[in-house]
Amino acid sequence: MIVQTTTFAIDGLDSRRVSVEADLRRGLPSFTIVGLADRAVGEARERVRAALVNSGFEFPLRRLTVNLAPADLRKVGPGFDLAIACAILAASGQLDPKLTEGCAFFGELSLGGGLRGCRGALAVAEGALRTGARRLIAASDSAAEAALVTGLDVVPLLRLGEIGEALAGEASAVAHAHTASVAGRGHGPDLSDVRGHKSAIQALTIAAAGGHNLLLKGPPGTGKTMLARRLGGILPPLSGAEALEVTRIQSIAGVGTAGELATERPFRAPHHTVSYAGMVGGGSSPAPGEVTLAHRGVLFLDELSEFNRRALEALRQPLEDGEVTIVRGQRAIKFPSRFALVAATNPCLCGRGGSACRCSEPELARHRQRLSGPLLDRIDLVVGVERPSSAALERPPVSSSAQVSAAVAKAHAIQMKRSGCINAQLPSANLADSTACSEGALKILRRAYDGGGLSARGRDRALRVARTVADLAGEPSISSHALALALGFRHDAETLAGR
Repeated sequence: MIVQTTTFAIDGLDSRRVSVEADLRRGLPSFTIVGLADRAVGEARERVRAALVNSGFEFPLRRLTVNLAPADLRKVGPGFDLAIACAILAASGQLDPKLTEGCAFFGELSLGGGLRGCRGALAVAEGALRTGARRLIAASDSAAEAALVTGLDVVPLLRLGEIGEALAGEASAVAHAHTASVAGRGHGPDLSDVRGHKSAIQALTIAAAGGHNLLLKGPPGTGKTMLARRLGGILPPLSGAEALEVTRIQSIAGVGTAGELATERPFRAPHHTVSYAGMVGGGSSPAPGEVTLAHRGVLFLDELSEFNRRALEALRQPLEDGEVTIVRGQRAIKFPSRFALVAATNPCLCGRGGSACRCSEPELARHRQRLSGPLLDRIDLVVGVERPSSAALERPPVSSSAQVSAAVAKAHAIQMKRSGCINAQLPSANLADSTACSEGALKILRRAYDGGGLSARGRDRALRVARTVADLAGEPSISSHALALALGFRHDAETLAGR
């Protein structure tokens, strides 16, 4: 007798339906799992056998074959255990096969019959809903996360022995969480701790409001890292759709708080020794890298010039396209990577820069060569961070995170209403529609571009930054002041790139 149950395999950041087929035949007792399963799935034989017996069921003493279809999809992880166990129970007559119709199963079994949660519950629930399942029976540890998807009954299960009651409808489904709005941000470093650095705080505000890339450069100990780490406290809140997107990524990657909706934008700060695969993702079964874990948030690279050159160059595609493509065999998997890059670097090897620099010309040349022109061309804002004076340290703070956050949220709302996206993501084809300039601003822009100080990409990026400056000021069009400010921040980027 052949019986089929349904589960899902994680494929990139999505899930694909997997049919679990159990076939019982006469013959010497055996248990075989086929269908391109990895080691964790292969070990399910022992987990499922022990869980069935220890839950009071009988393990069939016949020739048992379990097929995970489609066979060309690699199955990774222990989340198939529950579906395999239910297929065996139905094939051996210990469970009514009709009860499994319209249901999907997801969870790892312990030897004692208990269920454990697995990565990717949100993606599995979305896949179940997309393929027409009415119910998802999942481990209790994963049920709250799966219940973030509306339109699908999620039934939590603590033990395999309760599967009959769950399928018969005697177990209560988990209440769905409300995701239209997201809870407020937690308590983190505040801008009120910062003294001086008015220009840097202005650049941080623009970067947060428009999602622009920012480079902080200056000698060691001047506050570059301190400023960057306060960016998280002024970012606009996540929308409901963005929160689900971030939660799905974190669940599949095994980061964040399991079973909870993400309430804050990601802030990723990898060490400068991160590898190419760690930065963009990879592996035999491709997993997301730092650029994807920072999706809808910030990727902070401290000591930018110390990072592996290949890892830095890999940032060019995600910075431009908002996604990264990983090819494995005949398959190409795309991971989203819409993030704001914030980086900090010293001006030279000795760190002093300017007249106090002790570096030789060859050392300065080598330091500049660590950061390629194409990468620097994708930086929207470059600001120098100098050691504040004693008077600046004694003055009250320029502003608090709460004050800046309110202005950022207001500018963010203006952008979403006007274009449906933040200014950094404005497509070049539609840029003119969203960046109306005053006559004075147009003259400044033409002069800067015709003078050779701007690349074509730099011109577009300067317009996007100027649009954000205008949004922060509540101006309907880009003024001369807004464009001059954007070009001022852009000038340092062009200088770093050697133009």
